[in-house]
This record gives sequence, structure tokens and C-alpha cells, in this order.
Amino acid sequence: MRTHRARATHGPYDAVIVGGGHNGLVAAAYLARAGRSVLVLERLGHTGGAAVSTRPFPGVDARLSRYSYLVSLLPRKIVQDLGLSVRLRPRTVSSYTPTERDGRPTGLLVGGGEERTRAGFARLTGSDREWRAWRRFYGMTGHVARRVFPTLTRPLPSREELRRRVDDENAWRMLFEEPIGRAIEEFFADDLVRGVVLTDALIGTFADAHDTSLAQNRCFLYHVIGGGTGAWDVPVGGMGALTDALADAVRAAGARIATGHEVLRVASDGRDAEVAYRTPDGAEATVAARYVLVNASPHALAALTGDAPPEPAEGAQLKVNMLLTRLPRLRDSAVDPREAFAGTFHIAEGYGQLAAAHAQAAAGELPAAPPSEIYCHSLTDPTILGPDLAARGHHTLTLFGLHTPARLFARDNDAVREELLTSTLAQLDAHLAEPLAGCLATDAEGRPCIEAKTPLDLERDLRLPGGNIFHRPLSWPYATEGTGRWGVETPHANVLLCGAGAVRGGGVSGVPGHNAAMAVLERHRG
Repeated sequence: MRTHRARATHGPYDAVIVGGGHNGLVAAAYLARAGRSVLVLERLGHTGGAAVSTRPFPGVDARLSRYSYLVSLLPRKIVQDLGLSVRLRPRTVSSYTPTERDGRPTGLLVGGGEERTRAGFARLTGSDREWRAWRRFYGMTGHVARRVFPTLTRPLPSREELRRRVDDENAWRMLFEEPIGRAIEEFFADDLVRGVVLTDALIGTFADAHDTSLAQNRCFLYHVIGGGTGAWDVPVGGMGALTDALADAVRAAGARIATGHEVLRVASDGRDAEVAYRTPDGAEATVAARYVLVNASPHALAALTGDAPPEPAEGAQLKVNMLLTRLPRLRDSAVDPREAFAGTFHIAEGYGQLAAAHAQAAAGELPAAPPSEIYCHSLTDPTILGPDLAARGHHTLTLFGLHTPARLFARDNDAVREELLTSTLAQLDAHLAEPLAGCLATDAEGRPCIEAKTPLDLERDLRLPGGNIFHRPLSWPYATEGTGRWGVETPHANVLLCGAGAVRGGGVSGVPGHNAAMAVLERHRG
């Protein structure tokens, strides 16, 4: 085992968790509740990682989910096992997509019950054809979700085991073997409807509908299997309420959390490990552990252990947080803004628009019509606003832009961010009856309440490699060569990966944290 000069050695602990994001906290809580001694070392001054709530606008009492913002993949099992006091609230509307047809503003509203959704399709297309196709398609994905989601907290199945479990060869072909674009084109005829379906394959993933790597299929799969239904829920109190509950569970179980402690190195001989870290006062110390669970990217893990780094990762999203004095009026006056923004509000996300945006970005250009989607947390959960803001009708908006890979920002991150934000909001304004700028609240210094984060910003702030919100391309939820029994294993027998870059990682799920803890408990029962 390699050793390094340090101030002192403490421990040993049964497990040291590197990183206090939600997955690290899940792992720590499970291990501590099982009677293991656990230390969590977090570089930042707070826990939560990317799943935090903050007040980003000076002097404004609005606590926004700054980075990640919705929950779908968190298993009820984890909530119940850890006794988390977390409330998830469903959205009354799934989505609204504005467009213009025959020279007039219209759109597609999905949600509010089956008949209302059917009426929404009929209003857009003039027939029931796309609505019937929608029911068939999501009936198929719902079947897959019910079969696949329960496996996420179990040892990895083989590909054939999962295929038998799915027990639908057409579904398997469309989701696991062929580019998702084929299935979308097979089911749907309307360009707008096709685009709405495709967006779930592109969140944080830079790929075309027909990409032969099937990166878009893996992204789509994780977006439609959550909870066995594919529903995306709002965490009451914001995302920070979830990670605060996890931190409380960790401490209640007897584990120690040390914030402001940056891990520098991890040395292991396969049986024992040593973790070197920097304390808040700048001194270096080490701690001994039987297991080390790394809640960071595979790139960070390689840097800590001195191993060869994996292939470079790249994020492809623009994240924008806003606070409004009121919701803007829509050009489509048949739809109430309180419904349109309660679900996912799709902007420039027709099928053809998404293909054009991808092609332009792949050629090194910003998309001429940047695709994005918005939702309003405060419509479903007003508790994130101070009483005065809520009483005056203020609302938050969260925008997530697609097809903006990190490479586009390399020449001048600040300038490109501003250019992209301007063109993205212009696409939204095209569907509004009034400019969004007139609805923005201002902070204590008189500045508009809007902030934007590019992939390079996320790399700087959160150390996400290339700003990739999944740490690396998402994996299939089955075993492949070298994945190990739980999908958290590394070349070092007692060093496990418990972050989003693990197999079955990505999203706010806690699944990698759970699985890393289970791997430890299987091996270390004494």
C-alpha cells in the first residue's frame, strides 16, 4: 500500500465515503445503520453535491433547486429503509408544447386525465391517431419500467436475464437494440409529437435520434422507468430538502460528516486503505479505512488512486434559474400559463428542430433555434418561496437547454453563455404574448433574477468532468464485461464507486449509493 507524508493518521473506519452528495449520503446511512463505523469527507462547506437548494439571488427569499430539480429514479425502498422524511408531489400536467399551425398559435397539452390529453392531441392534429399511438407507445414503456425498475437495487442481471424479464421482444428491440428514432418514427407521424417523445432521450446527452452508439436509448430508458411508471415528481421544499433529510439520517445512524475536507489521495492494497485529505485550515491528514466509497466521477476516482483516467466526458446542457414576479401570458390563449408551466414546457423541440440543433452543434456552431424545456417548481410546491413572495404571486422557472456540448464554450465561456441565453429566451418569447424580461424579478441590487450555468460552469463548480451531469455516458442496466456484481466495483477490491458514474447511475436516485453499501455489507459481515 502506498503511503504519503501527512500530519496524522486517524481511524480506522469500516468505511470512508469520499463526497457528501446524495449517493454518498445514501451509502453512509445504510452502512451506519448496519453498525459500521463511517466517515464522510466532503470538499465543499455543505453536503448535497448537485442536489442542493440555494438562494442564488441576493436579498431574495427564494430557495431554488440550483442544479438537479426533479425526482423519478429514487426507489421507495431507499426512502423507507432510511426512514427519510421526504415528500414528493406529482405534477398536475405532464407537458405543454407550443407551436404555430395554419398561422395561429396552438400547442399540445398532455396531462389532466386521459380525456383531457385526448382532447389535446385532437386540438393539435385534428384526429385521434397520435393519441392512440401515444397510448400504445407509453403502454410499452410502462411495461418495461415495471419489469426493469425493481432490478436497479439488486445485483446486476445479465443481458439475457433482463431480456427475459422484459418479456417483450418488440419493446426490447426498440429500446435496447435499435436507435430510438426508429421506434419514434414507427409510432408517430406528427413532427411535434415525435419531438416531445425524443426529448427524454436527450437530457444531458448529446446524440441524434439515430445515433448508432445508442447513447440516446440509454438516456431515454432511465427517463421512462422511474418508479415503474416514468413519472417525474417535485421534491417538496426543493432538492435540498431531500439531501438534508439524508444528512440527518446519516448523523442519526451514528456516522460522522466532515465538510470542508478535500480528499487528495486514496491508497489501497486491496484489504486496507488510506485516505489523505486537506482540512479546512489547510493541513493534511490521513485516515485509515477498510473500504473507501468514492462518490465522485470515474475521472476523479482515477486521479485519487493514480490509475489511468477513463475516456473524456462531455456535458451538453444549459441550466437556467429564474424568479418571476408573475407568469407570462401565452400567445396560445386557450391554455392557462399556470397549467402550461406546471409540467414540462417544451421550446423548439420539434423532431426536425432537434435534428437541426444537433447537426449545428456537431459542426461546432451554436444551434440557431436552441431547444430547451422549462418548468415551474413553485406552482406545485410554493414552500420554496418566502411568504411575501408567494403572496405577491412570484414564481420560479427552471430552464434546461439541450444540444449545447461543452466544446462550444471553450473559446469564451462567458460570451458564449450570454449569446446562448439570449437566443434561448428568444425562442421562448416567440410563444409568449409578452417578453419574459418584463416578468423577471430583481434582486437587492436591482439586477434581474436569472442565472445560467454551462457545462464548463458545472465542471468548475461541481467538478463534473466536462460538465457531464451523469459523470460519463449512461450504462445499460445489465452486466457487461468488467462491471462486477453490483456495478460499483473498481480495479481495487476495497475501493468502490458510489457516484453517478457507476453502472445504473445518473439522476437523483441514490441507487449507486445503495448498491455500493450492499456490496460492502455482502463482503464485510463481521
